[in-house]
Amino acid sequence: MDTVPSTVVSAGNAFYDPVLKPIAQPRGRSFYIIVTLLGLCALSGTLAWFYQLRYGLKTTGMNAPVFWGIYLVNFIFFTGISMAGTMISAVLRIAHAEWRRPITRLAEAVTVIALSIVFDEGRPDRLLNVVFYGSIQSPIFWDIVCVATYLTLSGVYLYLPLIPDLAILRDRGIGRAGLYRLLALGYTGTEKQRKRLETAISILAVLIIPVAVSVHSVVSYIFATTLQPGWHSTVFGPYFVVGALFSGLAALLIVMAILRRAFHLEGILKDIHFNNVALVLLAMDFLVIYFTLNIHLIEITGQEPAVLAPVLDVVTGRFSVMFWSIVIGGFIVPAIILLFPKGRTVTGCVIASSLIVVGMWYERFLIVIPTLLHPRMP
Repeated sequence: MDTVPSTVVSAGNAFYDPVLKPIAQPRGRSFYIIVTLLGLCALSGTLAWFYQLRYGLKTTGMNAPVFWGIYLVNFIFFTGISMAGTMISAVLRIAHAEWRRPITRLAEAVTVIALSIVFDEGRPDRLLNVVFYGSIQSPIFWDIVCVATYLTLSGVYLYLPLIPDLAILRDRGIGRAGLYRLLALGYTGTEKQRKRLETAISILAVLIIPVAVSVHSVVSYIFATTLQPGWHSTVFGPYFVVGALFSGLAALLIVMAILRRAFHLEGILKDIHFNNVALVLLAMDFLVIYFTLNIHLIEITGQEPAVLAPVLDVVTGRFSVMFWSIVIGGFIVPAIILLFPKGRTVTGCVIASSLIVVGMWYERFLIVIPTLLHPRMP
């Protein structure tokens, strides 16, 4: 069996041992309980989805004029979550920010997991119709192209940096050694292999940034290129991108905290990592507040009746409690928490991030639903 040179493996067992421990240790009762619960959740969701495919959208309770309302909300939300992971990993890699290393795997994994949005896309079995019969002028066509490209690149971008780790698992004989041998692709850590791998990862890091931005920009175009009030806006592209980074970074911090606690990774996921990601999250928070103020201020001062109907419904009408709860609880309170160093602790980051994730789902809800309730009829 090939062995990984000492420059690859030994980097001190102090780093690899706590990381490999969850894989190497025997599976206890808690493992099987968690897997069973997750399996039941997946099974119930799959059955509900097939039930919907069999009996139609009426089973969801959504009706005219809000067809696909919650599904659209989830689609925007989860594509947004997916964007931040790869973006922060790629940008920090290009910037040679060494502190990024412990969080890059998590960030890239969050991207791939959050892109599992097939259930929010109506009839996946008809996807080939978009490929063969789709209109190239349609934002929906380009949305499919961008999401598929992004998912492919994100999967490769997650896999390539894992190759040296898979080689370590292979040579330590941990768990499924045969599978690790296959996935490691014969990697032994030679200088030539390391250079080639680093070159491939660097190229992908550069390529994946514009693709990530394009995904959420094109998602916004699905709304912005219509003439519906509240959607027809030239700032929807950057607004969606900033909102995606905002919610995605918050989700990343929550995942970091959970894994740090569950697997005792305090020596790897350190306080400095939470502090640094929280600072980027704070910057995104201010940008989201700016865009939210900008969009609603222009819509209200424009005094166009068709536009005023949905925006006033959000700001002062039936959705006003939700809107102001988002602004205060999802934007302002997290900004106050993260503004001060004492708030950028693990606990502070989890509290702020939880408020942001919940707030951003409802913010996506307010983008989709009020306009569907106030359609501009030709």
